[in-house]
Amino acid sequence: MTVSLDDVRAARERLADVERIRETPVRHSATLGDQVGADVWLKLEHFQKTGSFKPRGAYNRICQIAERDEADRVVAASAGNHAQGVAFAATECGLESLVFMPETAPQAKIDATRGYGATVELRGETFAEAMAAAKTRADEPGTAFVHAYDDPDVIAGQGTLGLELLEQVPDLDTVIVPIGGGGLISGVATAMQAADHDVRVVGVQAEAAATAPQSLQKGEPVENETPDTIADGIATGSLSDRTFEIIQERVDEVVTVDDTEIANATLWLLERTKQMVEGAAAASVAPMLSEELDVEGTVVPLLCGGNIDIATLQDVLTRALVDRRQFVTLRIRIDDRPGVLGELATMIGSHDTNIRSVRHDRSEQGLPIGEADIVARLTTPSETAIERVIEDIEGAGYTVREVVPR
Repeated sequence: MTVSLDDVRAARERLADVERIRETPVRHSATLGDQVGADVWLKLEHFQKTGSFKPRGAYNRICQIAERDEADRVVAASAGNHAQGVAFAATECGLESLVFMPETAPQAKIDATRGYGATVELRGETFAEAMAAAKTRADEPGTAFVHAYDDPDVIAGQGTLGLELLEQVPDLDTVIVPIGGGGLISGVATAMQAADHDVRVVGVQAEAAATAPQSLQKGEPVENETPDTIADGIATGSLSDRTFEIIQERVDEVVTVDDTEIANATLWLLERTKQMVEGAAAASVAPMLSEELDVEGTVVPLLCGGNIDIATLQDVLTRALVDRRQFVTLRIRIDDRPGVLGELATMIGSHDTNIRSVRHDRSEQGLPIGEADIVARLTTPSETAIERVIEDIEGAGYTVREVVPR
């Protein structure tokens, strides 16, 4: 069973009755537009209830389960955002909910899911393991399974975002959509059939969790058994037959970005647009910033979620700052005598650069007696600042080596 434009329109009518599922705003980004040579609008779906697009699809499915009295409880598997959507929708519809999440799921998403009323059980290290546990429990009487993406009602609900977007940006030329299991892009691509002109639909996956490009090349869904990305919201590891067929038919292009590009996009959005989003959302902006994707006309990347926990945010921002050379580790060879560290600290501080940590290393192989290495981790205001720090230290007679993290 595929999903039609009429299905998406029917879903929108159902969601119109739910006060807490919002029409999320779009915001013009002249800064990003100037950088990529297009008229760019950001769809701020991370303003949605539960912090992502997921309540759209979950409610469209669960409200029909409740209306038909099909079950007293719903069961789902999720890495985080679908979990919250199911918990919210089930509570809204008066049903119990049980959600299986990987043990690696961010604690913030686990806590939020429980806060929306679900019982949470942690199973396995991957989404696939959590899914297997959920399907087993869904066989119990009085229970209905709500798939994160392989469900026509869920896909149709996600597609309401697309209809909304066409009203907000009627001259839309390109929409950029993150892909995990493919439910969001399947719904949005279906909704684009309502446009009065062709709209280019581009999907984005994290490189180490990608399945769509391989699936399209092979002509059938391909599984990635070990998806590994900072964008946990799109680390599903597979498409379904249904989402694959819709992507194959209705999506124009799929690109991939690596975790460094996602981290850079996360930091860019935070600095330049004041939007704090999770990696899955930043993935929609990453291919434009890294020039992996050529765009022109009116372009809308979907900022589909903002549920990033603080520990993950710290890791993401650190990775981005390392890539910018604003968080740098230097290994400096010195004569092991009193006063040297103070001399180095003075030179470093003169360029508005802060020492985050420092240690003496006297154990490197081949190190002459009486010498040592200072290993200093520095934060700098710019790449220019660290270049001047290195020039000053070398000018004072020290040997400096920048340590590049693996």
